[in-house]
Amino acid sequence: TLGGGGHTERMLQAGAEVWGIDQDPAARAAARARLARFGDKLHIIAGNFRNAADMLRQHGVEQVDGLLADIGISSPQVDCAERGFSFLHEGPLDMRMNPSAPCSAADIVNNAPEQEIADILWQYGEERASRAIARRIVQARAKAPITTTTQLADLIAGVLPRKGKQHPATRSFQALRIAVNDELGALEELLRTGLGMLKSGGRFAVITFHSLEDRAVKHYFERITKAEIDRPEWPAPRPNPEYAARPVYRKPIVPSDDELKANPRSRSAKLRVIEKL
Repeated sequence: TLGGGGHTERMLQAGAEVWGIDQDPAARAAARARLARFGDKLHIIAGNFRNAADMLRQHGVEQVDGLLADIGISSPQVDCAERGFSFLHEGPLDMRMNPSAPCSAADIVNNAPEQEIADILWQYGEERASRAIARRIVQARAKAPITTTTQLADLIAGVLPRKGKQHPATRSFQALRIAVNDELGALEELLRTGLGMLKSGGRFAVITFHSLEDRAVKHYFERITKAEIDRPEWPAPRPNPEYAARPVYRKPIVPSDDELKANPRSRSAKLRVIEKL
């Protein structure tokens, strides 16, 4: 996942040849300009990382030495009001990482049934007031379409009292963004195909930014790094048929105090790494 090209730049500086995948044309253009000095050491592909294996194969690459997935939204996307990711700026209610994707946040908010909206807010945002917010959305859209980020944020703030520093709309915006981009589905697909892209001894590293993503990565990595599995009804542990990797670190790597000061948005980041046997 190419994004702003920061991780890619570090790998290129270390001498790697990198295939950078991103579905956002603005991200690809910015990274291409930033990293032009590396010439043919960098290959940029337009697409979703969920299809990484197929895309690499189409370019004649069967296996790689390492795989780094930096999951979720990037700062340039958040900071661009026209992309509609943030309620901090007035903008169209969009949230598509790929601007040519068919479904935007406005489509969900204005057309999805009330129960579907409530399910999205609960499943992807763990929003306890999901039903009340969905009800208010349906009531509001009956009078006029909800078309901007601030419209939706104000509507949610009218349902939830503010507690602490977090804006009441934070969880709902996260949930809609994940739904619009099918982020968890893409992650699950990458986890399913990632090891197959790696050479023996290759490393698979994933950076996540919220608990839903981290849980998916943690559970999958745990599943494939156990040599044996055991159940209470079994007389003894048995070999794990999925055993294919070892954990490089026992616990996730989190930002240092210095990094948090330099980049406050890294506060929820977790890096997990495994190595293919």
